[in-house]
Amino acid sequence: MKTINLTTQRKAVYEIVCEAADHPTAADVMNRLVERGHNFAYGTVYNSLRYLSDKDLIRELKLGEAASRYDGKMDDHQHIVCENCGAVDEVMTDAPVEWYAAVAEETGYDVHHAHVVFRGVCTECRNKSRK
Repeated sequence: MKTINLTTQRKAVYEIVCEAADHPTAADVMNRLVERGHNFAYGTVYNSLRYLSDKDLIRELKLGEAASRYDGKMDDHQHIVCENCGAVDEVMTDAPVEWYAAVAEETGYDVHHAHVVFRGVCTECRNKSRK
């Protein structure tokens, strides 16, 4: 069992990530902490995000962007990214079970988990382009 040491700073960062629906970047987390009256150094925020990710309390998402995003929702789910505005949303549809077997056969790996990132254009951007 992993020992978890939630300092005041880590707890504040954890709350921000878990309450966010938009999968914030470290900079977003920092801005939200400031809005709540916290004054943490950037290094503290980055180290807290790394610690929380390492302890599997939050998930770091590397979605092909320059900055990682963070997700407090730890159940299995996928993500979709808008190619226009960069919005990230959750996809609750499971990855097809056949993919696991096909990937295992192709690679020889024992596959335990899949994270699929879909790309497309969100409703808001699609509506803007129609105007």
